[in-house]
Amino acid sequence: MSEFFGNATGSLKNMVGLVLPADYAGTVRGFSASTLLTALLAGALTLPAMATETRADRAFAIEVPVEKITSTLLLDVATAGSRLVAVGQRGHIVYSDDQGKSWTQAKVPTRQLLTAIYFADATHGWVVGHDAQILFTSDAGTTWTLQFEDPERESPLVDVWFEDLDLGFAVGAYGTLLETSDGGKSWEDVGDLLDNEDGAHLNSIIQVKDAGLVIAAEMGLIFRSADNGLSWEAIDPPYEGSLFGALSLMQSRSLLVFGLRGSVFRSTDFGDSWEQITLPGNGSEPFKFGLAGASTLPDGSVVLVGNGGSVAVSHDDGLTFSVTNLPDRQPLSSVVAGPAGQLITVGQGGVQLSKQPGDVSSEQMESAQ
Repeated sequence: MSEFFGNATGSLKNMVGLVLPADYAGTVRGFSASTLLTALLAGALTLPAMATETRADRAFAIEVPVEKITSTLLLDVATAGSRLVAVGQRGHIVYSDDQGKSWTQAKVPTRQLLTAIYFADATHGWVVGHDAQILFTSDAGTTWTLQFEDPERESPLVDVWFEDLDLGFAVGAYGTLLETSDGGKSWEDVGDLLDNEDGAHLNSIIQVKDAGLVIAAEMGLIFRSADNGLSWEAIDPPYEGSLFGALSLMQSRSLLVFGLRGSVFRSTDFGDSWEQITLPGNGSEPFKFGLAGASTLPDGSVVLVGNGGSVAVSHDDGLTFSVTNLPDRQPLSSVVAGPAGQLITVGQGGVQLSKQPGDVSSEQMESAQ
């Protein structure tokens, strides 16, 4: 998801350091052709856990005032039971046990940009980031170990998903698709299972209810697997622009994919067909903000967030949306449910607590401290 910020601000694009898709205006490519060759030549090799936790020179994230972390770039947030855990720049991971009112910095063995987080249950979670790093926690994010890294691949990882404590996948730049069947003790490069000869960046991986797995990628590419990743097929894309994310819906076999310029598409048959969902804009102007993150709230509502502080909420399983923009207009990358029906978002401005579109007051509340 971190590459999404490329058309938001140049500084974020340089900070995140991913190669952005060709359909970005003014994109500056961050990797050379030799890097692409390196990534593509990786092949289907079994990758041992290259990270060695006993290395004396292992650089841990620098401890800084937590209010500084929660007011700067964070790229993803997830729930671990009742706890919130967020990840972002310089190896920062922070967690909150009071619904975002206060945060604590975790001890993390990296200073790389961390892009995505996923919990398989209330205590076991994984984080991915640059240098193809994969980190693991068994205590709901209080402490972390480095399971895997491969800096020579020069392929940042941008999303991760686990079915249980054993089977998981990580996706990233240049078509990187890694799989583990032992909880991350070893990882196998299975990118050659995808029909992705151009090495398009893989931006999101999800499980669709009663159907299987879906990967959303740049250039409108979508891959699906009905057998838990043993095989994959490319499906006809609903459009040719980059897709930054996907979200499983409450209805069986249903999902959303979303990306550039407010593009949202809905399928009720595991991607066999698609319906474009139009988000309401400002007056007569169409909604044109890129979308980067999504979540399903406990009441079944769907929330999308993105550029311009955009927050879109649906109460009918993704058929229609109400939209607002937070006053500071800073890009948002991820969202989860907050206290009392509110939302907790993360992005360029760190952690924010806001009310849902359609509330009597949709004013942005003070940034979480």
